[in-house]
Amino acid sequence: MSENMNSNSSDQHNQGGLIAFLGSMIFVFGFMIYLVAFHAGVELDEKVVDPTLQAVSVEPTFDIAKVTEPWVETPEIIAHGKKVFGNNCALCHGNEGKGDGTAGMGLNPRPRNLVEGKWTQGSGITDHFNVVSNGITGSSMASFKAQIKVPDRWALAHYINSITENKSQQTPVQIAEFAKSYKD
Repeated sequence: MSENMNSNSSDQHNQGGLIAFLGSMIFVFGFMIYLVAFHAGVELDEKVVDPTLQAVSVEPTFDIAKVTEPWVETPEIIAHGKKVFGNNCALCHGNEGKGDGTAGMGLNPRPRNLVEGKWTQGSGITDHFNVVSNGITGSSMASFKAQIKVPDRWALAHYINSITENKSQQTPVQIAEFAKSYKD
């Protein structure tokens, strides 16, 4: 009799497990049928755009090479100078020109803080142009005459003047006279 009780009690436990399993399977299949056949789905409002079909920017690009007098300050020249600065100067002088660039940390003397503008070679735009062109002897400031074209150096000089607290006092006439006599 004890065997009978054991087998009956075992069957009851197995029967409960079987009922739970079958109930969960019915639920899962019923839910899947509902999702596939009746549910409308979820609208994600995705606006997928093929990148090859995107319109090219119609914004006019600035070409410094077409500027006949790059020593004349314009907002476009200053913006171009900022790009030249980012590509050539920011590594030493920092992104904001404060002399805190990553490469400049290892230089002795450290790169100049262009924002404070404690100039040793003169504070005019032509002085900035000369420093970029020729460098500063006895310092870490190298000549960029070979790397940066003349119009880009003018744009860079104007950008430096735009970020410094010690602005150039040179007149446009003085700058133009220097520029016209400059030989690279």
